[in-house]
Amino acid sequence: MSDLRLRVDRALEQFVEAEIAELSALDAELAPIADQVRVSIAGGKRIRPAFCYWGWRAAGRPDTDAVVRAAAALELVHAAAIVHDDLIDRSPLRRGRPTAHEKLGDALAVMIGDLLMAWAGQLFHTSGLPLTFLARAVPSWTMLGRELVAGECLEILSTGGAPDLARSLTIVRFKTGSYTVERPLQIGAVLAGANPATLNTLAAYGRPLGEAFQLRDDLWGVFGDPERTGKSVLDDLTGRKPTALLALTLDRASEPDRRRLHDLLGGPPTPADAAEIRDIMQRSGAVTHVRQMIDERAQAAQAAVDKARLTPDAAEALTRLIREVVADA
Repeated sequence: MSDLRLRVDRALEQFVEAEIAELSALDAELAPIADQVRVSIAGGKRIRPAFCYWGWRAAGRPDTDAVVRAAAALELVHAAAIVHDDLIDRSPLRRGRPTAHEKLGDALAVMIGDLLMAWAGQLFHTSGLPLTFLARAVPSWTMLGRELVAGECLEILSTGGAPDLARSLTIVRFKTGSYTVERPLQIGAVLAGANPATLNTLAAYGRPLGEAFQLRDDLWGVFGDPERTGKSVLDDLTGRKPTALLALTLDRASEPDRRRLHDLLGGPPTPADAAEIRDIMQRSGAVTHVRQMIDERAQAAQAAVDKARLTPDAAEALTRLIREVVADA
C-alpha cells in the first residue's frame, strides 16, 4: 500500500508540474495560483486512488502504471472538493496550512477548485489505458461527480435545520461515501471489464464502508486532534453541519442538555463551548452509537470480501483498507 501511494504521488507530481509549467507560461502573475495548487495536492493518504486501483485488481487485471495514473486522477477530484468545501465552510486551515480562500480570496479559490477538477478529467483520459477501457468508465465517472455535488448541495440546504438522521445518512452517502469508496472501486472495476458478480461484491463492500468513512470523519471533526486532522474542531460546530452525530445527540440528549446545546450552537462556539458540546454528545450516548454504526458498516464490508471469490492480493488489500478507513473511530 505504501508503494502504491508513492507511485500515485509520482504520477500526480509529474502531471501537475507539467500543467503548472503550461499555466505559468501564460503569465508570470499566475505563480501564486501554481503554488496553491501544489499545496492543495500535498499530503493525504491517497485513499481514493487505492480503492480505484484495487477495484481494477479485484477484477483480475495486472498491475500497470497506466491504471495508477488513472487512479491518481481521483486524488485531483478530492483536492478540488476540498478547496470548494473549505470555502463553503470558511475553514481557515487544511492540513495545518492556510486554505486557498484564506490565502488568495474566495474568487481565486473557486478557480483553483475548478482547475483541479478539469485536470482530473485530463489525467484520467491521458492515463495510457486503452480508449475502449476509458469509455466504459464514463458513466461511473459522471455519477461520481453528480453524487459529490448533490451531497454538498444537500448539506448546504440542510445546515442549521431540524436534525434528521435519515437525511444525514443520505448526505453521508453522497457527499463522501460515494466519491471516496464506492465510485472509485466501481471505476477501477469497470475499467477492467469486471463481471457482474465482481461489481456486485464491490458494491456490497463499498457502500457501507463509504458510510463508515464519513461517520468516522464526523467524529474526528468534533473529537479529533487538529494536529492529525489538519482542521479545527470548531469547523463543523460553527457551521452546525447536519451530521449523524449531531442528529443523534439532539434526539437522545436530556431536555436540559438539548436546550443548552441549542444555545451553544446559536453562535460561533469558543473552545470552551466546544468542550461542553463534546461532553453533551458523550452523555447522550450519540458518540457510542456512531461508533457502533461504524463497526456495523465495517463488518458488512468485511463480510462482502469474505463471501467473494477474489484473488488473495485483492482480498488482503480490501481488508487492510477497511482497517485504515475505520482507524481511531
